Amino acid sequence: MHLGRFGSAVSDFSAAHGLPPDGVEVVSSYVMMGIGQDVSLRFPTNRLREVNLAMEQCAWGAFETEFYALYDFQPDLKNLKAQHT
Repeated sequence: MHLGRFGSAVSDFSAAHGLPPDGVEVVSSYVMMGIGQDVSLRFPTNRLREVNLAMEQCAWGAFETEFYALYDFQPDLKNLKAQHT
C-alpha cells in the first residue's frame, strides 16, 4: 500500500471511530518506521480521561496505545517574561 492510500485509510478509520473527539486538536502526526505513529493532541486538561479512553477503545487490532500527558508551558513562560520586563 503506498503512502497516499495509507493516509486515506487512516482518515477513513479516524472518521468512522470519531477520532479525534470533538474539541480536540491534532497538532501533529508522524509515522516513524520501526516505532509507530506519534500523534500530538491539544485539549483542556479536564478532558484527559475522556480522550485517553477514546484512543484506547479505537486502537487498531494488534496495535497498542500509549498515552503521555504533557503540559504546554510556552504561554506561561511568555507571561512570566512579560511580568519581569
